[in-house]
Amino acid sequence: MFYIFVGVKNTWLKIRELALQPHIVMMVYVIAAIFAAVQLYSLGSHEFTFPKDPYPDDIMNHVEKMNQFYGKQLTEYNNYLIFKYSFYHLLDGSNLYGLYPDRHWDYYKYSPTFALLMGPMAVLPNIIGLCIWNILNALVVFLAIRMLPFTTKVQCLLLWFISFEMLTCLQNTQSNGLMCGLMIAAYGSMHNGKAIWATLWLVLATYIKVYGAIGFCLFLFYPGKLKFIGWAILWTIVLGALPLIVTPFHTLIWQYHNWADLMIADATAAVGLSVAGVLSTWFGIMNGKAEVTVVGLVLFLVPLARVNMYKNELWRLLVVASMLIWVIIFNHKAESSTYIIAVAGVAIWYFAMPKTNWRTGLLFFVFLFTCLSTTDIFPPYVKEHLIYPYKIKTFPCIVVWCMVFIDLMRLKAGEGKTSKEILMN
Repeated sequence: MFYIFVGVKNTWLKIRELALQPHIVMMVYVIAAIFAAVQLYSLGSHEFTFPKDPYPDDIMNHVEKMNQFYGKQLTEYNNYLIFKYSFYHLLDGSNLYGLYPDRHWDYYKYSPTFALLMGPMAVLPNIIGLCIWNILNALVVFLAIRMLPFTTKVQCLLLWFISFEMLTCLQNTQSNGLMCGLMIAAYGSMHNGKAIWATLWLVLATYIKVYGAIGFCLFLFYPGKLKFIGWAILWTIVLGALPLIVTPFHTLIWQYHNWADLMIADATAAVGLSVAGVLSTWFGIMNGKAEVTVVGLVLFLVPLARVNMYKNELWRLLVVASMLIWVIIFNHKAESSTYIIAVAGVAIWYFAMPKTNWRTGLLFFVFLFTCLSTTDIFPPYVKEHLIYPYKIKTFPCIVVWCMVFIDLMRLKAGEGKTSKEILMN
């Protein structure tokens, strides 16, 4: 019996040692990306059916729009097809922001620049392009986490913690892994004194989803602010004009107008898995989404008034954590696959701060009710009647964001000044 125990213990130690090797974690991420792509592709297509519970204010929730899809064949990797065909719509001068029922469901909501950058994948067969797209999302997250000022062990633990949400993102062929990685990489580049790369990642993130612009708050904490602003302006112009390679100037301006019009229309859409969604489903507060967002923005900005903390590395990391959680829980279009961003913020907060029982309890709370809430660990009845309608996935991240806010406000200037003192524990 003793030898069995020793054997099991040694085996566990070897597995743990392997699991904390970055190349092993990267391999798992890549394999998961490919597996998710192949699985979705193998499911083929199915005939469009009207959603059982469409968001009441969603811009797609109109009979005349949905009727265009009646009898059409849709795939399980619809999001990827939206991205892919945006490239061809850009090439032929079609409205990027129109409906194309013969190609995919829903609207394309990203910039013309993103449509151009999808070109190298768009020209490939779907299965290959889909695999590359998923691998790109997984690797950007992996590489960004590796830039954080943690030990290799902590970086690997963080990557394992967010892996469930990463898989959810991959199974939806969404761009949220890319967004998460770019926002974290911007911090990593600023931390290493590379403003040119930090601004590129932030501008690129903004051209994917406009909420990526919140990352520009990071420039407040570092020297060379004029250089930062200069690079940001330059990258904004370069990336914004990049589609001129394939489309005339007047057409590109028209596309940007169309993008703005769609974003304005989409701003009135559903509350999603957000603070507004929780207030709506828990307390029946159906209006006031704009007010909730304003309050959230004010609360996000309040800690930034602590100018004396700008040189504190731990405090800056907490701002990154706050930012990553904020852009999701106050996002009216937040859905399950976007929570890779918020959960990454939760993990950064946890691993940056000194370990306590209550913080560990909160981490487990997030893992159980955010990361696992949509999995089969919960019976279908519980998911259909509790988790989905009451936005349970959102609540743990709201609680953690409040704790991050408190930590940002209570942290003293002399605490955690260096990575060696606090972040490398």
